[in-house]
Amino acid sequence: MRKLVYYVGVTLDGRIAGPGGEFDFFPTGDEKQDAAYTAWMFAQYPDVVPAHLRAPAGLTDTPNRHFDTVVMGLGTYRPALDEGITSPYAHLRQYVVSSTLGPAPDPAVTVVPDDPLGLVQRLKREEQGEGSLGIWLCGGGRLAGALLPEIDELVFKSYPVVAGAGIPAFDGGFDPTAFDVAQRTTFDNGVCVTRFVRR
Repeated sequence: MRKLVYYVGVTLDGRIAGPGGEFDFFPTGDEKQDAAYTAWMFAQYPDVVPAHLRAPAGLTDTPNRHFDTVVMGLGTYRPALDEGITSPYAHLRQYVVSSTLGPAPDPAVTVVPDDPLGLVQRLKREEQGEGSLGIWLCGGGRLAGALLPEIDELVFKSYPVVAGAGIPAFDGGFDPTAFDVAQRTTFDNGVCVTRFVRR
């Protein structure tokens, strides 16, 4: 069965964005430190680079390594849409979970008005070949809270900053769920990337 992986940047206090959806406050290091981090991320997770940034990043012909599908909430999709980008991850199948968006603004995007859990369960059961790619949960916090029962792995890019308020990584009911550390990589710019697997 395919895996659902929540890959997201988080603050030390577990926020994936500020109260207004801001994410420009995540700190970075100097140019050399950031270049090393970015090169590693592009090599390990080229799938998560938005379509309009793939050519400038030299990833035009780079195959997906982990994902062939992305699931996101409207808050995650909205910044691209506001910039006129209706298909931000054209190299993936794109699902936007929203009861308010209405018809999809792009034929490459499927709007799912309800039952995100059912959607993910169907996607995970799809017949796939050997070495099948997984499903990327891109955000946001309410969607992650609703999908927690189906999340198989977490990839958290932890940034050395406390937001104090904002959108939590998980916004749902009290449901302690244990994960184990499978891999951890730290960078000179202070970012720590940890992959967790469901216990």
